[in-house]
Amino acid sequence: MLADLTPLRDSADFRRLWCGHTVSWVGQQMTALAVSLQVYAITGSTFSVGLVGLFSLFPLIAAGLFGGAVADTVDRRTLGLATAAGLTALSVVLATVALLDLRQVWLLYTVVALQSVCFAMNNPARTSMIPRLLPKEQLPAANALASLTTNIGLMGGPAIGGAVVGLWGYQAAYLIDVVAFSGSLYAMWRLPSMRPEPADGQAVRRRASVRDGLRFLVSRPNLRVTFVADLAAMILAHPRALFPAVAGLWYGGDTKTVGLLVAAPAVGAVLGGLFSGWLGRIHRHGLAILISVAAWGTAVAVFGLTRDLWLGLLFLALAGCADSISAIFRMTMMQTATPDDMRGRLQGVFIVVVAGGPRLGDFVAGTAADLASPSFAVAGGGAACVVAVVLIAALCRHFIRYDARSPQP
Repeated sequence: MLADLTPLRDSADFRRLWCGHTVSWVGQQMTALAVSLQVYAITGSTFSVGLVGLFSLFPLIAAGLFGGAVADTVDRRTLGLATAAGLTALSVVLATVALLDLRQVWLLYTVVALQSVCFAMNNPARTSMIPRLLPKEQLPAANALASLTTNIGLMGGPAIGGAVVGLWGYQAAYLIDVVAFSGSLYAMWRLPSMRPEPADGQAVRRRASVRDGLRFLVSRPNLRVTFVADLAAMILAHPRALFPAVAGLWYGGDTKTVGLLVAAPAVGAVLGGLFSGWLGRIHRHGLAILISVAAWGTAVAVFGLTRDLWLGLLFLALAGCADSISAIFRMTMMQTATPDDMRGRLQGVFIVVVAGGPRLGDFVAGTAADLASPSFAVAGGGAACVVAVVLIAALCRHFIRYDARSPQP
């Protein structure tokens, strides 16, 4: 039942890559919090802090597709090294700004935007290399470990960052991030060259096209449905924007209650990663994704109906666990059913969906709550997600029949 560590034992390259990414990801989350705290200390404006998110989001979406195309054109090891070095250099810039006490918010916004660009270029390169390092039967375990890294970083990074800033200042958090990136740089340095490999019978492309990547995705029904299912969950049943309202209206709580509501899905996702050993024995990945997305929607709907705080936290944790399982199988399908020379571009689309979907979900939930009520927005959104899954299952029988032992895109 516990997380399968076979990929870490069998592949030294994957082990270094995973360890380096885990350490650097925690450092990035520390830095993200430190930048927000520093912007607020300079401006005293929550609006200015909110702009940090926009300066991070738009470059991430804009560079996501382009980064995937670059990852399908050049040596992915070289691209990973260059972008990791860029992220390291940007953390050095942040530390310098803090040490010199340069109270210029535009500098921080600029660095945040450049960090998003580097991440959008680095992530497709790194994730596209994993299927070259491991046999396909180990990919669910590898993606479960990656999910564990993501959620532990999201939980622990801000907490550590807040403590470090409080004790030693902003520059300490940024310098720790610089040191953390050394693990990622070392892991990339030790990898062999990894140029994209064309599918059988195809010539090597001099430059990968974003348009070709989108055309490939549209024409591959199983891969297309993985994105549709994820968007159904994130747009229809994403209650995060309503947490400040429901904390007071439903539970009579304060900001501490909001913190619990925000943390609960992450806790569930971490537990989903820790107890993911059984996922490698599942071969019907399409069916598993639909069940997981339906479980997410059901848990969100029940959360919208309960008025007991601890019961609500339990169902949010269950939703987070279901989401992590869905993400593991979606990533595995994308890696195994996609030709190597298309993996970077599909990962670029994945970044855009992951970054943009929850923001659209926040807008939908907030609008529905204003037009009706928070209860209707949350419970109705969860029910709509389940209905969407039923429709997908009825219209896409091929997706239910998908078998990882003979992956068909």
